[in-house]
Amino acid sequence: MTRWLAALALGLSLGCNNVVQPTESPSGTVPPNSTVPRDQADTIEYRVTGNAQTVLVRFSTSVDGLSQISTTLPYLVNFKSDRQSLFLSLEAVPISTPFTVLYPFLAVQIFTNGVLFREASTTAYSTPVAVSGTWRH
Repeated sequence: MTRWLAALALGLSLGCNNVVQPTESPSGTVPPNSTVPRDQADTIEYRVTGNAQTVLVRFSTSVDGLSQISTTLPYLVNFKSDRQSLFLSLEAVPISTPFTVLYPFLAVQIFTNGVLFREASTTAYSTPVAVSGTWRH
């Protein structure tokens, strides 16, 4: 009797390890918080252009948080991400404009893999301009 109970317990414990794990989510896509293989990492680029002399630039991602810099234009920064989805935001505020500028212009753009994702612009002297959105691979 003890041999039979031991065999039954062994069989049940071995049978519990045969759980099949799905290779993809039910919709056929990778879950949103997972990552893609490094060889498929996406390039995100923030661009700020215009004729302001100095601007305050703020940009953020849901991974790295907020970065802020006071700089001249044009301003470009890029990074790689292997996330399936990523919240991106970019804001620029003109600090100073040369006296010779009659028609001010400031534009912000977010590119993903060389393709325009979001953009905005202003023609005012001191108006901030911002874009944001959730990019999905």
